Amino acid sequence: MVLYKTRPARVREGQAELSSPPYAVAAARVRSRRMVTKVVDLRSDTVTKPSDAMRAAMAAADVDDDVLGADPTARRFEAEMAALTGKEAALFVPSGTMANLISVLVHCDVRGSEVILGDTSHIHVYENGGISTIGGVHPRTVSNNPDGTMDIDKIVAAIRNPDGALLYPTTRLICLENTHANAGGKCLSVEYTDKVGEIAVNHGFKLHIDGARIFNASVALGVPVHRLVKAADSVSVCLSKGLGAPIGSVIVGSKAFIDKAKILRKTLGGGMRQVGVLCAAAYVAVRDTVGKLADDHRKAKALAEGLKKIKQFTVDSSSVETNMVFFDIVDPRISPNKLCDVLEQRNVLAMPASSKSVRFVIHYQISDSDVQYALTCVEKAVEELLKGGTKLEHLTNGTAKNAYWH
Repeated sequence: MVLYKTRPARVREGQAELSSPPYAVAAARVRSRRMVTKVVDLRSDTVTKPSDAMRAAMAAADVDDDVLGADPTARRFEAEMAALTGKEAALFVPSGTMANLISVLVHCDVRGSEVILGDTSHIHVYENGGISTIGGVHPRTVSNNPDGTMDIDKIVAAIRNPDGALLYPTTRLICLENTHANAGGKCLSVEYTDKVGEIAVNHGFKLHIDGARIFNASVALGVPVHRLVKAADSVSVCLSKGLGAPIGSVIVGSKAFIDKAKILRKTLGGGMRQVGVLCAAAYVAVRDTVGKLADDHRKAKALAEGLKKIKQFTVDSSSVETNMVFFDIVDPRISPNKLCDVLEQRNVLAMPASSKSVRFVIHYQISDSDVQYALTCVEKAVEELLKGGTKLEHLTNGTAKNAYWH
């Protein structure tokens, strides 16, 4: 399926709107709104549009005040997610960042607590330092390996000795991420997760899994979600990434954990009223999209194989486990920013992953023909950049080309 968007009129450098007559600017904006352009959007799996089934479910949702615990659609959906993950209870929240923040703060309810987590984990890198700035929780990072794991011995070494409580923070939590975005969507095995869970139990603290794409991991590994997260005390599951819902995440855990999470959700401004409208779409996403994730992974592999043939790039197609493809640019004449700019001119959207790499993400609204079209555009963009004849226009669509986010 191809995504469509209205492309704004491009404004060349030196031709600021302020220098144009107001009526000319207005006319240009009207013309741009009328121009609907075919776009293959590979920036993230967060860019999907609600399906017709989701929209219908939202319109027909039976709702009430969820802050008062009375929304029937929200309650049914939360019960369904608790059952799928093998936990006692679940809570719908507006975002994955809030889901992780709430989870960390429930487990680390004493300011000055410490959490052990990966140095490239989403919680540590991309969530605005919320566990520290809001929760007073100290992060103790351990190096993430290329497969997204942290070495078991390094996790153990990072645990604070209780005898040093006068000087050091107190370890209360370990966080894992599955799949691991900065590791290219790699999956953490159930065996590894169980080992980390054992460490937590043996030392008397908790394990939280940032499972933003846990269903992708489940499908790729062939392990049910409930088994994959059995060792975890809490899990956050993003509904608006691989699953394709328009909004939201759920937190799952024990009933006592969720009771505390509800209070923090309210504190953080995440309590919403007729939230069943959103839960209805999320239910459809879980019902309809999980079965499509394997196909997303297949398309990602095909995309990686195609990129591998371009000699200016390096990509390890064998490392593509789920729906993400990272590739490095080895030709100094091509930068990730320039490549993404030229691709956008050809209606393929992507974002740099670093100063030398680009990330493509497949989702259920990307077809096989979209993958082939993207590959063709990449090849032509490379040729254009190598010729040195590309005159890049100022991009006005709001895409942050220098923001390495996930």
